[in-house]
Amino acid sequence: MTLWNQTYNARDVVDAGFLELVRYGVRGADDPVIVNSVKVVDAIIRKGLPQGPGFYRYNHDGYGQGDLGQDWYVGCSFGVGRPWPLLTGERGHYELAAGNDPKPYIQSLEAFAGSRGLLPEQVWDMPNLPNTPFVTGGPTGSAMPLAWAHAEYIKLVRSFSDNRVFDRLDVVANRYQPTPGGTPRATSTLEVWNFDRQLPSMAAGKTVRIPLDAPFRLRWSIDNWNTWQDTTAAATAVAIYYVDLPTQAVQAGSSLTFTFFWTASQIWQGANFSIALHL
Repeated sequence: MTLWNQTYNARDVVDAGFLELVRYGVRGADDPVIVNSVKVVDAIIRKGLPQGPGFYRYNHDGYGQGDLGQDWYVGCSFGVGRPWPLLTGERGHYELAAGNDPKPYIQSLEAFAGSRGLLPEQVWDMPNLPNTPFVTGGPTGSAMPLAWAHAEYIKLVRSFSDNRVFDRLDVVANRYQPTPGGTPRATSTLEVWNFDRQLPSMAAGKTVRIPLDAPFRLRWSIDNWNTWQDTTAAATAVAIYYVDLPTQAVQAGSSLTFTFFWTASQIWQGANFSIALHL
């Protein structure tokens, strides 16, 4: 991959974007892949500063002021990405999800603020630069205030007060994360087919849902067109039309074959589609 006119192997570029999987409930904070990835982040893009831990967006970042404090501009060759306070807030949310105290990260965010309490986009990660306003852990010449960073601070304080991540989506966590005892959640009995996700096969006994953005009638067969049925798609309030086709475990080994009649244009699709059913 190419970053700032330099080419790197993608596996050598590290960022902490995966923490969003924990924040929104897709993965638990104790998921082994997450835990191991956090160790990589701490080894590569964490920076200890007097105010607390800082985090770079990713290694090899070229968006930031030069080592002599030069202003960054598009196409410059000296830019160096510096730690972003908002990423300290994101890490605080992860620590809360992991059962740890996020207060040190709140305090670090507050310490990163400028003299008027405004949070900068980036902070200086080098020794004080003589005859300049750049001091270690203080604001660089980047955007200040960065509203995104202030929003992250407010969310982290709210999360700390509630003792739960404010952005966590319980409906997502209930689907994708194991129960507290470690038992996997029940898997869905629904499979989705559409033109961008044409399932080649699925387990017999599940229901296939076909949601599309135009009204249609589905002609389908489970016995290679020896017999067939027509099912009109149900309409929804968001202009999506769908058909649900239940299957049975005893149908394993057969195929569900179907085609579409577009009711608005009165045109057949002109092609058949098939899903093999397996145990």
